[in-house]
Amino acid sequence: MTEQIDEGSPNASADGPEKDAKSAPVDRDQSGPFDEAEARAVRPYIDLGAIKILPREGLNLRLEVEEQTKRIVAVGLDYAGSTLQVQAFAAPRSTGLWNETRDQIRAQIRQQGGRVEERQGPLGPELLAEVPVVAGTDPSAGKRIARFIGVDGPRWFLRGVVGGAAATDVDAAAQVEDLFRSIVVVRGTTPMPPRDLIPLRMPAAPGTT
Repeated sequence: MTEQIDEGSPNASADGPEKDAKSAPVDRDQSGPFDEAEARAVRPYIDLGAIKILPREGLNLRLEVEEQTKRIVAVGLDYAGSTLQVQAFAAPRSTGLWNETRDQIRAQIRQQGGRVEERQGPLGPELLAEVPVVAGTDPSAGKRIARFIGVDGPRWFLRGVVGGAAATDVDAAAQVEDLFRSIVVVRGTTPMPPRDLIPLRMPAAPGTT
């Protein structure tokens, strides 16, 4: 699945102290998703610039390219009968983006004629959505189920869109959540406005750090 909802920046209009708070598992620094400084350098990561992926059996990786600009805008991972689309964004040092980003995603899905509910998942708050296959078409054309997950890290925000079995099946979901938590985010030292997509690139050879 290539989720078309807001592939750019996760801007949102909501504000307030609760919207600015970071949202992440309490053990994020130990169990992921990891910051580059927390990752084990000896592991054979696939280096994609903004993120690093740990290879595992049955995992297929693809890069999603924006047609007009030809830039890589997301990484797609096929695993456990499921799909996981991931993007990493620059974020403020002391505040998070996931709480406000959910409001924007919720509004976009409803505008497309879909349904969405918020629930508490293993990674924290997440959205479970029923999205029309083609926005604005007859409802009989079909809908797909997608989960939107997100984690705030140090100066970055990692968002995932889960489709396929892991959107509804507990066992598949656990495998995809483990995959998501194994990701390493490389924020870098270059100044970037919050909500800008951290640049992705073609993969380097496995084994680079």
